[in-house]
Amino acid sequence: MKASAVESTNEQTKRFFTLAEANQRLPLVRAIVSDIVELFRDVTERRQRLVDLVERNQLGSKRVASPYTEELEQMQADIQADVERLNGFASELAELGIELKDPSVGLIDFPTLVDGREAYLCWKLGEPEVGFWHELTAGVQGRQSVDELKAQPRFSPTKT
Repeated sequence: MKASAVESTNEQTKRFFTLAEANQRLPLVRAIVSDIVELFRDVTERRQRLVDLVERNQLGSKRVASPYTEELEQMQADIQADVERLNGFASELAELGIELKDPSVGLIDFPTLVDGREAYLCWKLGEPEVGFWHELTAGVQGRQSVDELKAQPRFSPTKT
């Protein structure tokens, strides 16, 4: 399952989190997201090295026979296996009702309700707790402190 597939959650089964529930999930989520970030960076670096090696072994539009062809194919197979592991981690988050937004920095969203409308509680690897929220369309640039919401009666995430 790809990260984009994680984002398309079935509305009938979508789970909404309270701030307390999101924070209770953090120990497990932190471990999964940490694995995602580490593996994503490693896969990205190895992909770039593979591209560089393949380009060096090409001459114009003809592919030059290389003694390293088998090694390059093995590198590609290893990368693909790790991409499948990444998809597995993303699936774990999706099963918890959590959306992976950016695997490079470990950004995730917990669906919630604010003033009766859908929004996200937002957390990024390295943050001690869920401390931000944003509207569905705002993205990470629109993150706002949950402290402002806690003081307002409109913040009423409920279980579904």
